[in-house]
Amino acid sequence: MHLTMELIREIIVPTGNSYTLNLPDEMIGKQVEVIAFEIGNPTQSAGIEIEAREQKIEKIREIFKDSLVDLSNFKFDRDEANNYDE
Repeated sequence: MHLTMELIREIIVPTGNSYTLNLPDEMIGKQVEVIAFEIGNPTQSAGIEIEAREQKIEKIREIFKDSLVDLSNFKFDRDEANNYDE
């Protein structure tokens, strides 16, 4: 059994109380659901999310600041890492 479902999503800024949505021919005669809700200001919420993420990163840096190790001169030796005899 092969089920396919077509989904239409449109994000709009309405200029009036009505909006026309063009449905594909496959949906004609079938029961469909239409939902409309306000999604807020995406630019504003993205800015808040970035700020919250930066605050979390700063808290993590503060927690681990005394545990940092300088590995700038570290050279990985694959043979040494895989030598199970020693």
